[in-house]
Amino acid sequence: MTESTYTVSGMTCGHCVASVTEEVSQIPGVTGVDVDLATGAVTVTSAEPVAEADVRAAVEEAGYALAG
Repeated sequence: MTESTYTVSGMTCGHCVASVTEEVSQIPGVTGVDVDLATGAVTVTSAEPVAEADVRAAVEEAGYALAG
């Protein structure tokens, strides 16, 4: 199992968390997504490492952006 944490900017509510979780969960190989609204941290758990570009694309599809 691989775990990576990213920071997402622009999330302000539970709906934001649900949108990001749904989009990131659709990345092939992702087995879990944990979003912390207070810090903007998104932890992605997967069987194999997931490309940051894939996570960035999923977050952008949800309407938000990776910080940094």
